[in-house]
Amino acid sequence: MALKKALGRGLGSIINSGIVKAAAQPAKGAPQAKAQISVGVSSYGVFREVPIELVVPSKYQARREFSESEIQSLADSIASEGLIQPLIVRKSGENYELIAGERRLRACRKLGLKKVAVCVQSASDASSAAKGLIENLQRTDLNPIDAALGIASLMQNFHLTQDAVAQRLGKPRSSIANSLRLLSLPDEVRGFVASGLISAGHAKILTGIEDPAKVLILARAIIEKGLSVRATEEAARKVKEGAPRRSIEALQAGKASAAKEAVMRDIQNKVASKLHARVTLKQSGKRGKIVIEYIDNDDLSRILEILGVRV
Repeated sequence: MALKKALGRGLGSIINSGIVKAAAQPAKGAPQAKAQISVGVSSYGVFREVPIELVVPSKYQARREFSESEIQSLADSIASEGLIQPLIVRKSGENYELIAGERRLRACRKLGLKKVAVCVQSASDASSAAKGLIENLQRTDLNPIDAALGIASLMQNFHLTQDAVAQRLGKPRSSIANSLRLLSLPDEVRGFVASGLISAGHAKILTGIEDPAKVLILARAIIEKGLSVRATEEAARKVKEGAPRRSIEALQAGKASAAKEAVMRDIQNKVASKLHARVTLKQSGKRGKIVIEYIDNDDLSRILEILGVRV
């Protein structure tokens, strides 16, 4: 399927879904108007096909990273089915500044499209930034740090309070406050959160610790030892009470001991299954012993035969 045809079909499906047609043709004999690229209008905005080079990214984009594999997958979808959802833009001089849809724009550029379907809206800087952030927040792959940076940008650039941002984004004020607290974490820990090594739940607990060095110690323990949120809460409580290293090392030692016991039980069960007898493994340091129980002499002979011991 030609890309041009796919793009046209995508825009056509939008226009046919309740959008009023563009200005009617002039009456016969009336002077011909200049050719328009506007395709349709609605209360949502003006739908057009515009040269793709005129579409520029938003300066308020919250997302810092874009997955190339996702862009390629989206490009394949657009090549097959067309651009079903147009880019949301606003006029900026001769260009069209993105409000929402940078992934779609990147995919269209990857395909080498000359024109792209857009919906031109009238939006202030604050409204444009909020709409772009809302679209990103509605996607599950926007990491918590980028979301927090987007919220902080809204507040700083447009002098908004947390209440005002919460209202614009349709979120509880407590959610906005919790998100902003993530920005108080040390840079290295913020990197852990952004990359998904530490969950937002873990990060929320870490924000309650004032000493950055202690935060980093616990953050590394979360990753290295796979601490659960509940275990992290317990470790954080002990960190606040003092002796942070001993608290965390105790947790780590407990997890290591449990793992060792699990391995010993597994070995013990395998030997017992092999011999059909009760087996106990005992270890002290690097030394240990295996205790095999038998019922009588006949049972002992049976076990010795399995072990290949002749008497």
